[in-house]
Amino acid sequence: MTRLIIAGGGGGDAVAAAVLDRALYGNGTGDDRAVVLTYAWDRLLVAPVPGPLAAADFTGLRALTPSVYAVPEDARPVAPAGSTLPRLAAELPHTFALLDPHHGVEGMVRQLEELIEHLAPASIDLLDVGGDILAHGDEPTLRSPLGDALSLAACAQVNAEIRLLVAGPGLDGEIPVAVLHERLETVVHTLTADDVAPIGPVMEWHPSEATGMLTAAARGVRGLCEVREAGLTIPLTDDGAAVHEADLDAAFSRNRLAGAMADTTGLTQAERHCREICGYSEIDYEREKAARFGAAPEGPFRPRAVLAGVARFAEEARARGVSHTTFRRLTEVLGLSGFQRADLRALLIGTQPERYDAPLWRL
Repeated sequence: MTRLIIAGGGGGDAVAAAVLDRALYGNGTGDDRAVVLTYAWDRLLVAPVPGPLAAADFTGLRALTPSVYAVPEDARPVAPAGSTLPRLAAELPHTFALLDPHHGVEGMVRQLEELIEHLAPASIDLLDVGGDILAHGDEPTLRSPLGDALSLAACAQVNAEIRLLVAGPGLDGEIPVAVLHERLETVVHTLTADDVAPIGPVMEWHPSEATGMLTAAARGVRGLCEVREAGLTIPLTDDGAAVHEADLDAAFSRNRLAGAMADTTGLTQAERHCREICGYSEIDYEREKAARFGAAPEGPFRPRAVLAGVARFAEEARARGVSHTTFRRLTEVLGLSGFQRADLRALLIGTQPERYDAPLWRL
């Protein structure tokens, strides 16, 4: 019996979907496994290509329906694009299928309807880590509203029973936890260390900060974690491991951006609505960042200087009450490239293993 899990924002939501499948439904084998429908959108953390990838950005995809393609482990993104999906397919026992927004919400509805007809899934879940899918869509604290709003708008229009789940409320740092709890319903599960153990090896290399904190919270890590370029701080609490149900129809009615994009036929249209409602498009930000990073040559990785930089950052962060950070945050603070994140991780774990609260770094 196949299950369908839609990773609302792509990226780390796809990894969290694998955790959710195991926690709620048990280990699937053979045909009894989940299909995870997700964007190929790693937000410049893997390659300098702004925005979500389309099917044409890959070779080796496998057609599931006329407009939905599975991303097997031997699929490859066309350079300079990059994607974590083939490696996820190699390391996790799930089928990862590409959610392609380039034909707008109408195209995504078509993909969902085709896939549901093809799979006849026993259950359908729409998953978001953090909870920004429950936003009005125009809050100034939002950083990545586009993907979730597109997914929400598409799911709200499909003639099927879809359950909306939010894992780790507040871990994306975009909507205050108190506000989220007014919009959340039953806790369907609280993740444990056993639930997240199978993705431990994945989180050694996957760049998602929100899913990294979800994993750490499930393992019992508590404190204050600093993330992203801007140094946003996220509390790691017992609630960080909870998975809540939410009302999908209410979420769609609340979200101005999702409502505005409901009849779009292209990603350019969706971006235009995002600029009008939010004041920006996150893909515009990625375009600017990609151009800036592309113009700057990658510097050498100097271990001694890196360790000194980490020590300075740790001292300053502790003074702010911060107990943990992500390797993405450290990479950006030190001015390293995304490709040097693995070098940074290996250096720190190799020299100070006692500070590794997987997958976070304890300051």
